[in-house]
Amino acid sequence: MSAPPSPLTEHVGKHPDEPNVMDPSLLNDPVTGYGKLREQGPVVRGRFFDDAPVWFVTRFEEVRQVLRDPRFVNDPLTPALDRAPEDTPVLRFMEQLGLPEHLRPYLTGSILNKDALDHTRLRRLVSRAFTARKITDLRPRVEQITDELLARLPEHAEDGVVDLIQHFAYPLPITVICELVGIAEEDRPQWRKWGSALVSLEPDRLSTTFPEMIDHIHELIRERRDSLTDDLLSELIRTHDDDGSRLSDVEMVTMVLTLILAGHETTAHLIGNGTLALLTHPDQLRLLKDDPALMPRAVHELMRWCGPVQMAQLRYATEDVEIAGTMIRKGDNVVPILVAANFDPRHYTDPERLDLTRHPAGRAENHVGFGHGAHYCLGASLARQEGEVAFSRLFARYPDVSLGVAPENLERPALPGNSRLSSLPLRLN
Repeated sequence: MSAPPSPLTEHVGKHPDEPNVMDPSLLNDPVTGYGKLREQGPVVRGRFFDDAPVWFVTRFEEVRQVLRDPRFVNDPLTPALDRAPEDTPVLRFMEQLGLPEHLRPYLTGSILNKDALDHTRLRRLVSRAFTARKITDLRPRVEQITDELLARLPEHAEDGVVDLIQHFAYPLPITVICELVGIAEEDRPQWRKWGSALVSLEPDRLSTTFPEMIDHIHELIRERRDSLTDDLLSELIRTHDDDGSRLSDVEMVTMVLTLILAGHETTAHLIGNGTLALLTHPDQLRLLKDDPALMPRAVHELMRWCGPVQMAQLRYATEDVEIAGTMIRKGDNVVPILVAANFDPRHYTDPERLDLTRHPAGRAENHVGFGHGAHYCLGASLARQEGEVAFSRLFARYPDVSLGVAPENLERPALPGNSRLSSLPLRLN
């Protein structure tokens, strides 16, 4: 007897003329799959996880247009949509995945789902931790953590091969963000397990993992309230206790959740994907070794060419909006496809070529790997810095590092909107 379809795949193929985000062609080769949709048009009709109709926005200029247009909102419950909650794909999806109803506000109440004044209010509460000066001051600690992890890599090798994802790409960003927020060292391995469970979108794992995370954060807040320090969690507690209208209890919990997960998951896979890209493009790696000053531009190109986030969060049209000749009606669901935009030949010359010199030094960001507009990634500068330090220190300490398996034998989980390696086996010398 065959296994019943999962909530993620049960609708695949129901509408042959409308691509589903879970179609194998989009999961297994998103650059090619979404690239074909981009060449069909800048706005293409498709289907979301729950079979809800969506508009895929595929080209660079149109993706940026949607991401900066306040008529496209992130909040699925905004009254401006004038529709019942049960008609919202994200809320239906939460139900399909078995998330308890009383815990769903911890997702819908996230800064990622807030717009306009609410989003600005929440962003201001944490943005001071991510200023250019703060990130610069943090660099020596990032370098120290990086060097310590790299020094220990040989201890983890089996038959001369070590998994960079497990022993470097994950531990670096999770250590940095947990120190910034104020998460004890002994709790960090558990956060990594929770993050993996959430990203998997497996109902059995999510139904237990999410309640555990929420309970843990509540307990953490109770404990920290008795001994406030100078970390970001203590600052959020002070803000909440001084004026609950500036930060509610649910918002405080979701802020901690978002900062930790977003602060390590994507950066870990930028490091993993980027390392693989450099090892499989020795000409580009040689450029980087010959000119270390190229590193900031190189990280931008790696974020464009193999960034871990391939589609932006679902948006909702609050009024009729025309995009590139297509009328998107009020209440319609819209997904900006970042990977399609980042390979758009209308914007880039030879976009499928990895070119670490592509982005001019000191110029504005020339890709949408970190998003665009009001919801541009809050931690982008930290992620870029961690990438710069990780790549430069890795190839300096282990100049002869090489892949431990053939590239075609590397495994990638089939996760919509994500590009990540399950592992990255390396020979250090």
